[in-house]
Amino acid sequence: MNTDLISLDGTPASALAFGTMQFGGRADAAQSAEMYAACRAAGITHFDTAWVYTDGRSEEILGQLIRDARDSLLVATKVAYTGGAGAENIRRQLDQSRARLGQDMVDILYLHRYDEDTDLRETLATLAELRAAGQFRYLGLSNFAAWQVMKTIMIGQEFDLRPAILQPMYSLIKRQVEVEILPMCADQGIAVAPYSPLGGGMLTGKYAAGLAGDTAAGSSRGRLDDDPRYRERYGQPWMLDSARALADLAAELGVEPASLAVAWAAGYGAQVTPIISARSLEQLRPSLAALEIDMTPALYERISALSPRPAPATDRLEEQA
Repeated sequence: MNTDLISLDGTPASALAFGTMQFGGRADAAQSAEMYAACRAAGITHFDTAWVYTDGRSEEILGQLIRDARDSLLVATKVAYTGGAGAENIRRQLDQSRARLGQDMVDILYLHRYDEDTDLRETLATLAELRAAGQFRYLGLSNFAAWQVMKTIMIGQEFDLRPAILQPMYSLIKRQVEVEILPMCADQGIAVAPYSPLGGGMLTGKYAAGLAGDTAAGSSRGRLDDDPRYRERYGQPWMLDSARALADLAAELGVEPASLAVAWAAGYGAQVTPIISARSLEQLRPSLAALEIDMTPALYERISALSPRPAPATDRLEEQA
């Protein structure tokens, strides 16, 4: 079973989505417009933003760009990353998001993260009312654990509301979702839009010399140099080894490492639509080129072998027995 996401005019979701987190931040309005145009030329119809991104500028810029093609696009935003998932906060943030986007409705509305301090019934009752009022079409969940998704499905039956899409972190060097999240989504017919398929930039090959602090690299190459949180997330030596091995394979095949990384993430299954992102058109091009990669089963397995496979849940249970 698989969930089919379509735009208002019936256009199916594209093989890749584009995340606009950089719009209005590292990417100014002109750079954002260039990237949007390149995505549209490549056939991308799925665009992702959030209430919290760049103090609202991301939604404002995206809203300006989508006006002429709105009905053929899937537009997603997220609420409740801050302020909790209570009724008042969800309504307030969605109202602001719709105003910034210049739209009465968004196609996909994500809960940006699970809120353990708010009764999930209150959250889902509110979302059901907003959907019935025509303010969004599909419910999405972001950064939810498998048990949290299943709890949402169970309680959501009371309101005829079911998650259609999940947004987890996933890349060649962050594969934990292969254990429970991705199989659960396949079983439950939930589409998957994984973010960070480039591992925070690690899988582009530009960090081959090491991370900041480990090397005398010159100017900043990106978030892994600038942001301690990203260095902590992707700073394990084996991750750098995997990134170097991917770069070697890419050189052998005559493609960019980023292209292979994105194509590999998309190669997990038909329900997986990786979210690519960038701060400039030049940085975006290798990710778009993933659409041209012929991800054969043999190539998929060859890339998969470059990083540790997470132990299946059944193996873990057997080890504990």
